[in-house]
Amino acid sequence: MASVKYQTRQGDSLDYICWKHYGRQSGAVEQVLAVNPGLAELGVIYPENITIVLPELAVVKTENTINIWD
Repeated sequence: MASVKYQTRQGDSLDYICWKHYGRQSGAVEQVLAVNPGLAELGVIYPENITIVLPELAVVKTENTINIWD
């Protein structure tokens, strides 16, 4: 998966964008901020029509996952 450009909608937040695109927030938010200088200065809730580059991220593999419902 290559990097993708995301156009914000009124009320979007980076946490939500990362969750929608990557399926996680942990680590993704930091990497998106790293490739989008000045994005953090826009605040928590973005106005519409801000272009954000969503880079390709390495797949996080977890081992020894415990499911408490098994």
